[in-house]
Amino acid sequence: MAKVSFYLFEKSPERQVESACRLSRKILRQHARIWILCDDADVRQELDERLWTFDPTSFLAHGIDQPEASICISADQPEQNDWIIFNFNSEALEPEPKFSHIIEIIENNESAKKIGRQKFKQYRSYGIEPQTHKL
Repeated sequence: MAKVSFYLFEKSPERQVESACRLSRKILRQHARIWILCDDADVRQELDERLWTFDPTSFLAHGIDQPEASICISADQPEQNDWIIFNFNSEALEPEPKFSHIIEIIENNESAKKIGRQKFKQYRSYGIEPQTHKL
């Protein structure tokens, strides 16, 4: 069963896109593959642009709807196994074998926190006890 981690921003105003870039850089050092699941076309475009410019010394290799890339940004779920999924959608993901780890980034605002609480409850209903990292 997939591991689920919540990253909660309690004091920081950091946005979900920035957090995803920082975490992606760290995860890629472990040679993992990242799938950023996002049904909002504007946010997908913002992620695409930010991943090119996030790190001034190098870019994070990625592509929109390119599953062969180290980081794939897509509105669709992956077909292959072994992805670390960043869930940018407002619903929890049903655990599947193709997800090795689901990451939920919760921004420091009330609407994001409300969605985060709903997702947390949903994962628990799937029998998963999410890990929480307060930042």
